[in-house]
Amino acid sequence: MAVPAAARMSSKNARDTNRYRPPQVTGLVDLLDRQVRERPYARALVVTGERVHLSYRGLASLADGVAGRLRGAGLRPGDAVGLICANTAEFVVALLGAARAGLVVAPLDPALPGPQLSARLEALGARAVLVGPGGASGVALPVPAWPLRVDVSRAGTAAVALGVDAHAAPHVRGAAGELSDRDALVLFTAGTTDRAKMVPLTHANVTASVQNICAAYELGPGDATVAVMPFFHGHGLFAALLASLASGGCVLLPERGRFSAGTFWDDMRAAGATWFTAVPTIHEILLDRSEREYPGLQVPPLKFVRSCSAPLNTATQRALERTFGAPLLSAYGMTEASHQATSEPLHQRGPLKHGSVGRPTGVEVRVVDRSGRPCPAGVEGEVWVHGPTVARGYLADRDETSYTFVDGWLRTGDLGTLDGDGHLSLTGRIKNLINRGGEKISPEHVEDILAGCPGVAEAAVFAVPDATYGQRVGAAVVVREGESVGAEEILQYCRDRLAAFEVPDRLELVAVLPYTAKGGLDRKAVQARYAP
Repeated sequence: MAVPAAARMSSKNARDTNRYRPPQVTGLVDLLDRQVRERPYARALVVTGERVHLSYRGLASLADGVAGRLRGAGLRPGDAVGLICANTAEFVVALLGAARAGLVVAPLDPALPGPQLSARLEALGARAVLVGPGGASGVALPVPAWPLRVDVSRAGTAAVALGVDAHAAPHVRGAAGELSDRDALVLFTAGTTDRAKMVPLTHANVTASVQNICAAYELGPGDATVAVMPFFHGHGLFAALLASLASGGCVLLPERGRFSAGTFWDDMRAAGATWFTAVPTIHEILLDRSEREYPGLQVPPLKFVRSCSAPLNTATQRALERTFGAPLLSAYGMTEASHQATSEPLHQRGPLKHGSVGRPTGVEVRVVDRSGRPCPAGVEGEVWVHGPTVARGYLADRDETSYTFVDGWLRTGDLGTLDGDGHLSLTGRIKNLINRGGEKISPEHVEDILAGCPGVAEAAVFAVPDATYGQRVGAAVVVREGESVGAEEILQYCRDRLAAFEVPDRLELVAVLPYTAKGGLDRKAVQARYAP
């Protein structure tokens, strides 16, 4: 099967598409349909090291070809399939092709060891797994593994090959019996194999999430971005990929499907990118390298930069805005709410509220006390979310579902406050709190103070077991390259800004900190490495 790749929009079309139009989608199945009708040859993806353009019409044709092969392999609407692939054209074609066949797709982290991949596929009850570049090469999996390859030539043709060499596995044990053709995705929460929870998201959840993201940032056909975050997590999947395609924008997929700081600005220039989204860790990397790598006026002007998935300290936010000349919009989301729940909007009255993650985007947000009663403005409590993006629960886990989902409200486990204008500020995670002799300390708050110390690049705060107080405060700190700040200077900085019980009792200078696959601080690894 061969289809033409994309041509660039005419300048007239580019001007005409600046007006914001909400995406008209009902889920993953028709995500491309409006663009195929109205702008079939507009860029949908930029792929491969040669940065070849793939049009909406071309992408839809490839997805339809995959859908036909999957139906022919004995799969039926509502069946679950795994997807193991880097951020390449193969991921996008497999995801949309499976959706057009009525299947429920479970993206998996390609970096997981074979036993963990197998355990997740068995727990789900997947009938097959699609494997693209960067996938589980040579790993024995419990269900048929079908290799998928997309070739986009410089001459402007694209073709897909799906190696269906056996029928799908018969219905197997697992959570798939709880799924139907109303479901679009199953995403795994962060955690070890035996504790990672399975979150089913319907096409209605996907639609609401995509529409909320597009509305918050007024995304449209004139926008383009570079895929920084992995697609097997909600951040990269919803915010970068699905929202862009639903709104008619363009997504550049970096060579080999992975973020590279060394090629990032070249990618942004090649895409004509108007925005990008990343975790604070990546923002810090780009900021640290900006003096020698940020090309300034050679990059198209950015409408905004987005940060999500972990707290971004105020000092870094301001530095990024100065460097990139665009507002940095903080957002807050979680897998169980189809990613985004709040964000600072693209356009708002007055200056951005640094330190806030914005206001609700298409959902309701409450901050409640231990009894579930709403807290007054400015009073800390647990953040609860309600709305059309919230999942119905976890698959095959009634206990966790009954605890986390209460009368349609999602208990996030995050601590925060709401101000009088409805802006949410996060103060930490309930399970991360350090109990020092009865004083509850938020590691995230102490980390934010540490990150503001001149010369400090990043910090991780953790609990140190203590016979007298139960727990004390420990910190691992990375000093910025070329700086000579010492531990005592950092501690004095903390003493001037923290309560005495919050100041780290132990502070260690380290070269690097461990991070999870989606770019968040790996607190379990920090605890294991530095707390003993």
